Amino acid sequence: MEGTLVYLMGPSGSGKDSLLAYVREHCDGLPVVVARRYITRPAETGGEDHIPLHAEEYRTRLDAGEFALAWESHGLMYGIDREIDEWLARGLHVVVNGSRGYLREAAERYPELLPVLLRVDSTVLEERLRRRG
Repeated sequence: MEGTLVYLMGPSGSGKDSLLAYVREHCDGLPVVVARRYITRPAETGGEDHIPLHAEEYRTRLDAGEFALAWESHGLMYGIDREIDEWLARGLHVVVNGSRGYLREAAERYPELLPVLLRVDSTVLEERLRRRG
């Protein structure tokens, strides 16, 4: 049985990182994994648990075909490792922090993906972003 790719999306401050942290903490023993993203952003910036890469290293990995999914947004480059294909083939459900702008391409690569869009009331979102600075 193949697993399902759960493609999580939402604006900054919508709670994606909190939801992913919850899945990591509370789904131990279940056939669910959360893929970490490679991002051309330093780890010290806080927020998402990601693997930081310099732009040159990102491009080298991209050219070598190491990413199952890859896109650019807000001046940063994002990648999801090809290991998700192995996890899906083993029947694991894989949750990724995706991009709304890249959903079409992701769905072409993974036609059975489950898109999940987080929505938050605009006043709540505004307050969350204000607290972040």
